[in-house]
Order: sequence, then structure tokens, then C-alpha cells
Amino acid sequence: MMKNIISTMALCLILGSCYEPERDCEKYKTGSFKFTYEVGYTTKEGRFTRTEDYSVDYYENKIDSATVRWFNDCEFVLQDINSKVAIHYKIISTTDSSYTFQYKSAVKDPNKKLIVKTGTAIKTN
Repeated sequence: MMKNIISTMALCLILGSCYEPERDCEKYKTGSFKFTYEVGYTTKEGRFTRTEDYSVDYYENKIDSATVRWFNDCEFVLQDINSKVAIHYKIISTTDSSYTFQYKSAVKDPNKKLIVKTGTAIKTN
């Protein structure tokens, strides 16, 4: 009996470790998107348009532009044109109309704890 339980647990572990979420990142390299983000305890919505080289964000009645540098189909860095602040993005899963991503500072600062956040962007065109 114990041998069956251990065998079943081992099989579940092996099959579960092989699961990889769908990542069809290519179709999300360019386009118009909307996303939600939090400021304190308030959830807000923003939108952005991305080309191969640039991203223009629209949020809180502001417009912000950044350059886009792709490492591969699923990872890129946005660098703000004015402040030069760089954020690293990694698409971790996709659906037919959206993608979930992780983002963090692209510059490592030994004096700050690295914080990785997650978000979802929905393609609008």
C-alpha cells in the first residue's frame, strides 16, 4: 500500500514538473494593450501602444515614452526616454488575447531589495 502511494506521488511530481504554461509571445511584441496597476490600495487602468522599437504609455492623464529592446521573443527591457530608468519584462504565459508578465528593475542596486511584480496586459487591437 505504501509503495503504491509513493509511486503515485512520484508520478504526479514528474508529470507536474513537465508542465509549462503556453507562451506564444511573438504576437504580443507589437500592438495596443490595456492593463491594471495598483497605487497604494487603489486599482487603476492604463494603456500602451508598442512597436518593435518604442512603447508609449497612457496613464493618469500622462503620456510616457520608452525604447524597447528585445532579448528574445518573451523578454525585453523598456528604458524611459527622459529618465533613462530601465525595467526588465518577462512574459510568463499567454492566452488568445492577453499575456501575464513579471517585471523588475533592469539595474541591480546593491542597496535596494529587488522586487519582482506581476501584471497582465490585454491586447486591444
